[in-house]
Amino acid sequence: MFWRPKTMFPSSSATQMPSAKTMISAAASAAATIVLFRSIVKEYLPYEFQRYILYKLKTLINSFSLEFTLVIEEYDNLNQNNLFKAAELYLESIIPPDAKKLKISLIKKESNFSLSLDRNQEIVDTFNGVTLKWKYISKHGPTKYIPSPNNFNSIPKNEDKFFELSFHKKHRDMVIDVYLKHVIKKSKETKEEKKSLKLFTLTPDRMSGRRGDVWQSVNLHHPATFDTLAMDMEGKRVIMEDLERFVKRREFYRRVGKAWKRGYLLFGPPGTGKSSLIAAIANYLKFDIYDLELTDLKTNSELRNLLISTENKSVLVVEDIDCSIELQDRLAQARAMMPSRHNPAYNQVNQVTLSGLLNFVDGLWSSCGDERIIIFTTNHKERLDPALLRPGRMDMHILMSYCTPCGFKLLASNYLGFTEHPLFPCVEALIEKARVTPAEVGEQLLRYEEPESALTGLIEFLEDKSERLKREDGNKDSNGESGTAEGKLAQELDGNNGEVVKKEIDESTGEVVKKEEGAQEPDGENGEIVKEEGRNRGAMVKIQ
Repeated sequence: MFWRPKTMFPSSSATQMPSAKTMISAAASAAATIVLFRSIVKEYLPYEFQRYILYKLKTLINSFSLEFTLVIEEYDNLNQNNLFKAAELYLESIIPPDAKKLKISLIKKESNFSLSLDRNQEIVDTFNGVTLKWKYISKHGPTKYIPSPNNFNSIPKNEDKFFELSFHKKHRDMVIDVYLKHVIKKSKETKEEKKSLKLFTLTPDRMSGRRGDVWQSVNLHHPATFDTLAMDMEGKRVIMEDLERFVKRREFYRRVGKAWKRGYLLFGPPGTGKSSLIAAIANYLKFDIYDLELTDLKTNSELRNLLISTENKSVLVVEDIDCSIELQDRLAQARAMMPSRHNPAYNQVNQVTLSGLLNFVDGLWSSCGDERIIIFTTNHKERLDPALLRPGRMDMHILMSYCTPCGFKLLASNYLGFTEHPLFPCVEALIEKARVTPAEVGEQLLRYEEPESALTGLIEFLEDKSERLKREDGNKDSNGESGTAEGKLAQELDGNNGEVVKKEIDESTGEVVKKEEGAQEPDGENGEIVKEEGRNRGAMVKIQ
């Protein structure tokens, strides 16, 4: 007789699968139970308690997950989150070519299109072997009032925008300390590539110190570059090297304790290309231009507000500084304290003073910003107060002089399309004597379509100009005017210390009436660039 063990598994009849009808019925019962439970929760539990339970459930689920998520919101309370804007620019640069859906826009006063992720769209990035997932989320929420950057009113916002950055939680420190800095750096590069240069001017109804209130802008489309400027090549090389050295010295300026700024003085006769040089500098560095008109300002505090409302990486221009306010000497302040009916300051109680301008250029307020260039222009350098001319305020002095043969060849190349012609030697010989500005030469070249006629007309103009100068010089000699023009500056080498000494010569007597130590002055009238070092002046470059 054999013993037969019982099987460990139930018979096939016991393991029979439930019918489809039974499964559907069970699923329907479960769904009904969930709906009933949900309606009871919504009906009897407070909303805050519901959110608390949901939060705890999500926390419990996430505790078993290896994924960590950073949320980057558009606004931090009522302040705009700069990291959100940086993320937008960064993601635009890594959008894959096989993306099937994107948002495209053209911002006001910009010439380049902007691409961005659509709602709930994801994009995967790889950094140092780590995979990171970006997701853009936009959803409706309660209305919030965000302060407007352009006026005192608030802007209603009922849409919450944010990015979710997800990655393995073991990479948390690397993402926060390294990856996000990489995102910010790349976003700045993208912003520079898309940037359209702006020309800012003061708004007529400015009411506060915020940037949107005091400045209004237009796109800067000035075509001037260093290649098209009618300057000698050596002069352009010196200026370009100085600019490149400046923008690379962030850590140097910080180490020596100086504000990261650079001051230039452009002086010379009208029509010598001062404005074109400013535009060329802006185009070369890709800096916006802020055109500051000092006569529109009433107080020194308003001047300070304008300074702190300008952006970094910008060129601040004060044209015709000698005509803006009284800067020749400090007696202007004394005259302002004793107004009379015959004094222009009689009705001008509030004005920008020399002290306020000096503090603006080189005082404590000048450090409120980085990588800024301040350019002053004048037709009469001798009218400026010496305190304004020293290094730290006007670091480099650039003399924009009359047109030279080198400048003429560049103008001929720009206007006529060639650099050699049989009439060039005649033109170059006359330019040496006629003392004409690049603007005058350019105007003559514009008058005719045919190059031959343009050169012939220019020669006639130069001959007439030379004859007028000869007659004027003859009249001066007959009247005994052998002295220099008023305010003309001479120079000589100081035998004691080897420094360049600048003297002002009186027109009537020929005697020295003013003597100051200078740093650099032009060497005669030969157009050479002279660079000397002195105690009380900035660097001098003569441009012809």
